[in-house]
Amino acid sequence: MYRIVSAIFLAENIKKFEIEAPRIAKKRRAGQFVMLRLSETGERFPLTIADSDPEKGTITIISQGAGKSTRALNRLEAGETITDVVGPLGTPSHIGNFGTSVSIGGGVGTAIAYPTAAALKAAGNYVITINGARTRELVILEEEMKAVSDEAYITTDDGSYGFNGFVTQKLQELIDSGRKIDFVLAIGPIPMMKAVAEVTRPYGIRTVVSLNPIMIDGTGMCGGCRVTVGDEIKFACVDGPEFDAHLVDFKNLADRNRIYQHEEKASDEAEAHRCRLAAQS
Repeated sequence: MYRIVSAIFLAENIKKFEIEAPRIAKKRRAGQFVMLRLSETGERFPLTIADSDPEKGTITIISQGAGKSTRALNRLEAGETITDVVGPLGTPSHIGNFGTSVSIGGGVGTAIAYPTAAALKAAGNYVITINGARTRELVILEEEMKAVSDEAYITTDDGSYGFNGFVTQKLQELIDSGRKIDFVLAIGPIPMMKAVAEVTRPYGIRTVVSLNPIMIDGTGMCGGCRVTVGDEIKFACVDGPEFDAHLVDFKNLADRNRIYQHEEKASDEAEAHRCRLAAQS
């Protein structure tokens, strides 16, 4: 059992957890993730390690309640426990002194962009961060991103805060200004990552994305997280989750992520029915 030390909402439906996991806290590196299971009968699901404190023996994860398991996780509070937290898993981010590096987080993807931005800064890069959200209320980790940035920008789709537009528009603005950008990391919804790849492609800017396919065991055994990168099939859990954005088949990734939509909808409807029954009793 893994005890939750703290649990706070950062935005609507987005919650940050600090969890006791001393061995993971000591070994984790930027870009890696953990597999969680809330109970003996629960499903396994991955979440990126947003931060860690080796001295306290804790890791930080950020969960968006998008499905049955993440919604159940977001109902937990400090003092409660999680049955399984396995990790660190995945290949760590390749961190080098690239020069001017841009770390882009879209929505809850900022939780993944943040530790990599911190690692890029520690490696001596000039770090620019772009933190995007639909509205001001959904912006997360603003101060944390600023702390590891030489320049930090907020973008909102509706213009309620920061730059009015998408992260890709801000990135294009930076490129058009004549800035020499050497490396871009983009993490967020699939359409956003694909759009970033198309912005940087004409300029030959090295661009990396962190992929989020359906993942079952996180160790390469099931093959569920396979993605097409160039002419090769890769497993995101062991070969990634980070890959060259200009080689990723984003259509294949999006299609595979929709495979279980029917089952997910049925599960959501069953959960809603049980909640209504419980409220009536």
